[in-house]
Amino acid sequence: MPDLLIELFSEEIPARMQAKAAEDLRARVTDGLVEAGLTYASAAAFSTPRRLTLTVEGLLDRSPTLREERKGPRVDAPEQAIEGFLRGAGLTRDQLVERDDKKGRVFFAVVEKPGRPAAEIVAEVLEATIRNFPWPKSMRWGAGSLRWVRPLHSILCILTTEAGAEVVPMDVDGIVSGNTTQGHRFMGSGRFSVNGFDDYTAKLKRDHVILSATDRAEAIWHDATNMAFAAGLEVVEDRGLLAEVSGLVEWPVVLMGQIGEEFLGLPPEVLQTSMKEHQKFFSVKNPKTGRIERFITVANRETTDHGKTILAGNQKVLSARLSDAKFFWENDLRVAKKGMSEWTDRLSNVTFHNKLGTQAARIDRIAALAREIAPVLGVEAGLAQQAAQVAKADLSSEMVYEFPELQGLMGRYYAEAAGLPQAVANACQQHYAPLGPSDDVPSEAVSSIVALADKLDTLTGFWAIDEKPTGSKDPFALRRAALGVIRIILSGDIRVNLDRFIDSQLLKHHINQSDAEGDSLDALNAMLDEIADHGVFGAALETVLQSAQSATRETVQAVTGPVPDISADLLAFFHDRLKVYLRDQGLRHDVIDACLSMPGNDDLTLLVKRAQALGEFLSSDDGENLLQGFKRANNILTQAEAKDGVEYSYGADVKFAETVVEKALFAALDAAEAQIAPAMGGEDFEGAMRAMASLRAPIDAFFEGVQVNSDNEIVRRNRLNLLSRIRTICLSVADLNRIEG
Repeated sequence: MPDLLIELFSEEIPARMQAKAAEDLRARVTDGLVEAGLTYASAAAFSTPRRLTLTVEGLLDRSPTLREERKGPRVDAPEQAIEGFLRGAGLTRDQLVERDDKKGRVFFAVVEKPGRPAAEIVAEVLEATIRNFPWPKSMRWGAGSLRWVRPLHSILCILTTEAGAEVVPMDVDGIVSGNTTQGHRFMGSGRFSVNGFDDYTAKLKRDHVILSATDRAEAIWHDATNMAFAAGLEVVEDRGLLAEVSGLVEWPVVLMGQIGEEFLGLPPEVLQTSMKEHQKFFSVKNPKTGRIERFITVANRETTDHGKTILAGNQKVLSARLSDAKFFWENDLRVAKKGMSEWTDRLSNVTFHNKLGTQAARIDRIAALAREIAPVLGVEAGLAQQAAQVAKADLSSEMVYEFPELQGLMGRYYAEAAGLPQAVANACQQHYAPLGPSDDVPSEAVSSIVALADKLDTLTGFWAIDEKPTGSKDPFALRRAALGVIRIILSGDIRVNLDRFIDSQLLKHHINQSDAEGDSLDALNAMLDEIADHGVFGAALETVLQSAQSATRETVQAVTGPVPDISADLLAFFHDRLKVYLRDQGLRHDVIDACLSMPGNDDLTLLVKRAQALGEFLSSDDGENLLQGFKRANNILTQAEAKDGVEYSYGADVKFAETVVEKALFAALDAAEAQIAPAMGGEDFEGAMRAMASLRAPIDAFFEGVQVNSDNEIVRRNRLNLLSRIRTICLSVADLNRIEG
């Protein structure tokens, strides 16, 4: 069984495209081979800046011969039908076979497709792969029609057996396949022939090419860390940069250079970002001080002066880049020390969204909301407001304009330089968090407040203008914002009624978008104050309308009318995100649904505690059996109420009980109710579940020993009302109707 080796040699392939291109080559070629009948034992693909390589081991030497029988029309069928069958089968009439069938004599076509040599199939598959390769971007060159990411120079394609290597003949736009390749662009010795994969990798390495991207990355990291360690320093780990750099070189040569003394005072993140983005340098820090003091660069060749000339050139370019960064830093510090107001003023000219106003207007809304949220977390309102007012000031700074990825971080530095409280400075950096499901949430109360205010303003704003996520489209990352709110609340064990702040913020957006003025605007602002004080939208609206003139009343109603529906829709969106989040943590969706149906479902911390307690209870034997008892009681009761046309919701009296188990159930329900109600009121959900568990045995005994639909109508009604007590007590904990099973 031969082994296949393919190499597509070209000009430099962008590093970001190499890994996927290697996988696309493997998938397309192997899929094509299998489809043509050639199976194989294993396949692996590799990439360097100048080549894509595929090795396939244990390939069949030819595809198997296929024999297929096709049933045709009856022998006495119309001539046109028989001719059509012949055309489809590619046969003549004398090649058909007649056989008896349940419908009579029928024509059969026996089609035999002979196998083909592996080389013939490989040539077809590889040419189709090259001509239809899914590069993100590709180009044409010369007069040919072939497209490739960069000009394609040669195709190596050989099948190797014990007898030797055979070139698979093919010609793609004048590029003829062969058994030769070449090594390093500068240190290689020219073209050379190969006779198999092992020979190929060995000769490439001899010609200064490491084929495996993983091996190149490991070599870079090993040499870089050893070099830094020898100088008493550490390389700042950056796996993304390591992967990128390993795709820029075929023969990595690690060099360590100095950073000018005048730049060592820059924040380490500025140095690291500037060197990474512009030069693809690794940062090397002093573990004792945390300062970035040197850099690691990776050259693509060895030199007689051991990289001195390369380092000198890199240091010259780096000095120019860092001079810019130093200029930005010093200019920004001068502005920051004046209080950062110059930056926040500039944001009035920066549009956040054409329907939601400027960044400055948004900051005002966030600051007001932060002030409202602050008491919930026990933070002084003025401190939270101050943090929100400066949290986005660094968006106007020169450093963030040059390096947008440093937003927030630079805000912290500038707030510290301005002499603001440390909690305010930390909020500048942390209020963007969490940026993803695995990102850390803010670690301080003030930061959490600003983060919540920022995300809630974003969500309510886009809901107010009906720009919600649809399907897989979420251009404003609103799902991420909602998950961020959920994670901040749950990780901080924060007790907050979201409805209050959603209503308040939605109303602010609607006021900003309305034409309200004069008395109407005063009435709407008064309503905002009412919501802030009491947290109830409906009551605030009623209070304002009672004292408003008719014209004002109409304006207020027009502005506030959509708020309840939008608020409910946004809260449902939070619940959907919460369900996904909790399901990932192993909590059943029906358990979450059962708790969402209960009052107070905008208090996410309370909701999750209830769901966790219910989930744990239902996973026990007591919980499973009690659930069945509840469902049985509910089913009997529902059927009886439908049949009798009445509601059995009160009136159960122990004096009508006829059996011991019936009386025992009355006593158990009295005892459980006495425990469950205060436990639920005190949010002791575990205690409520324990009280629920005590009902399992008496309910089981009741159904085993009592016939509910007694011939005595008084006894029957009493027992149905007893079932109603079971239903009411169980539903006071959660909506068990939503639990499956």
